[in-house]
Amino acid sequence: MNGATLYLAYDYPVLGVFWTTLVIFIWILWFMLLFRIFGDIFRDDDLSGWGKAGWSVFVVFLPFLGVFVYLIARGRGMGMREMQRVQQNEEAFRSYVRESAGTPTSHAEELSKLADLKNRGDITPAEYEQAKAKVLAN
Repeated sequence: MNGATLYLAYDYPVLGVFWTTLVIFIWILWFMLLFRIFGDIFRDDDLSGWGKAGWSVFVVFLPFLGVFVYLIARGRGMGMREMQRVQQNEEAFRSYVRESAGTPTSHAEELSKLADLKNRGDITPAEYEQAKAKVLAN
């Protein structure tokens, strides 16, 4: 090879690969934590605009200290706010499904609708009794 050095993949030690992987993992974890904190800052309705601006500046200009102070000061509330948001989304989804399906939520509502149909003359008394029996059978 005329004095040229050939570098192969095994020139990079296994421990070096481990440390590189660990640093990349921690770096990704750090950015995930930053995004989570910024999301919490801007989703919190109890925090004023000045409070949001202050925390944002603190986290941007002194990131390590800002993140750790935020987690100490407001960490417990982060979990509670996240759970509350998830519960609200779940309830909104269930409400949407109930409205979209168009099914009554109780037997009493269904019987009330049947009685209303019978009173308006849309169904006969025999049809009413048959439908009422189906509702009560369920």
